[in-house]
Amino acid sequence: MIPAAVAVQRPPDARLIVVDAAGHLVHRRRADFPALVESGDLVIANDAATLPASLSGIHVATGRPIELRLAGRRSLHPRHVDRFTAVAFGGGDFRTPTESRPLPPAFSVGDALELGPLDAVVRTIVDQPRLIEVMFRGSPQQIWEGLARHGRPIQYSYVAAPLAVWDTWTTIASRPVAFEPPSAGFLLDWRLIEDLRARGATFLTLTHAAGISSTGDARLDAMLPLAEAYEIPLRTANAIEAARRRGGRIIAVGTTVVRALEDAAAFDGEVRAGSGSATLRIGALTPLQIVDGLVTGQHEPGTSHYELLRAFQDDSVLGQMIAEAEMHGYRTHEFGDSLFIVRRNEVTEITATSDIRPGRLSAPLSGSGEIAGHSG
Repeated sequence: MIPAAVAVQRPPDARLIVVDAAGHLVHRRRADFPALVESGDLVIANDAATLPASLSGIHVATGRPIELRLAGRRSLHPRHVDRFTAVAFGGGDFRTPTESRPLPPAFSVGDALELGPLDAVVRTIVDQPRLIEVMFRGSPQQIWEGLARHGRPIQYSYVAAPLAVWDTWTTIASRPVAFEPPSAGFLLDWRLIEDLRARGATFLTLTHAAGISSTGDARLDAMLPLAEAYEIPLRTANAIEAARRRGGRIIAVGTTVVRALEDAAAFDGEVRAGSGSATLRIGALTPLQIVDGLVTGQHEPGTSHYELLRAFQDDSVLGQMIAEAEMHGYRTHEFGDSLFIVRRNEVTEITATSDIRPGRLSAPLSGSGEIAGHSG
């Protein structure tokens, strides 16, 4: 697969691989997603806006340049903005791949950090030398202003042009609490949401502080995803209960929605309104209690996002999906193509066209006879 290199949220040629409950695959246009939703389904998206969570600065004790990528926070309350978990890098910026970035200086508890207009201190070294907890000095208003003025969106080298913060906000973005964009929601616009409702589905949201996707360090990456704060509105919790009673499916737009809902239901299988911190690591052995289907990006094996897909379908089906995506040049990462996957214990198959036969892919979408690839 090819990394999507241009920051366009809804390119007209965006594509969608569909995996139904029986493990059959078809290719669709991403704009066709509403046609795959049924009357009575509940579609839930993450309405978090993205923080400018990349902060360049100086490690005062050594005078060396650093970059902090904020990665966790104890709650979503706007006043709880003084303490963050962060991943540290040495000097440089997003143009260098994360795995090639220089290491930061060795941190000690109490070290002062100058991050543009923000002053911070290292409170804790968390498990790994580059994973730290920092405390910002100043009032919540001063900290918010400092983040807005000095911070930049977390970005990776496959997108060459610097991202603006609005490049990372979905159509439904509300509170700025995510550290990287809940990018599955890039497919959403108001017309698509109206199309979902026209088909008899319900569309609602929750808020989840989407975390970082890569650190460039295999040991740190193995710890991802870190704990992520979330809030589930009463209206959404009630709608989940109602949809389950009527036999409708719960369809998550994004892996963050899956994490929030399954974490909330981990105790007794029920989703209640309120706040929490998602710590459940979802994988092949995780029994899904709430979510029946997932719309997400194209994820590569070995990532935490791909591990979550293993809760929906077995490895043979996912292997076939990856092979199809590779063959047809699907684009990965936040501005790439999409996947709609239904968990294997569903009984209703999704068909993309009237001539689809079990186990066969649909006819290619491009006029040239194959699905066109895109260079990075």
